[in-house]
Amino acid sequence: MDTLLPPHVRPMTEDDLDAVMAIEVASYVHSWKPEHFSAEIAGTCSWPFVAVAGGRVIGYVCLMSLFEEAQILNVAVQVSHRGRGIARLLLELAFRVALEKGAEKMALEVRASNVTAISLYQKLGFVRVGIRTGYYESVEDAVLMEKPLI
Repeated sequence: MDTLLPPHVRPMTEDDLDAVMAIEVASYVHSWKPEHFSAEIAGTCSWPFVAVAGGRVIGYVCLMSLFEEAQILNVAVQVSHRGRGIARLLLELAFRVALEKGAEKMALEVRASNVTAISLYQKLGFVRVGIRTGYYESVEDAVLMEKPLI
């Protein structure tokens, strides 16, 4: 990593958007736009967070929690920092925040071809509950996954 100190996680701010967008564009063919992240920052049911190491944003997660269900809307880690537990750190924080907000379960959608992410989600207690055919750009299926929080 860039520093001997472990990464820390904090709420995402508008000042983080350039770094978040760099990670987003490197991670997804069809990426969110800055206004999507701005909406999450301003949202009353949204809790976006960034992981920071060496003063730089190296990952992010966007959590939405409403009533008994929470959802991971977006999560990504800078390519050079993948495989180092950053996504796990972000997701575990999202689980704690969702519980604090009263959620009983967490849901997400992931590309069927993203075996690395699916494996991580399964290690964190998610199970496959369905498929959305042609969800991504009408070309690729999404695997629906859920995890009980209580």
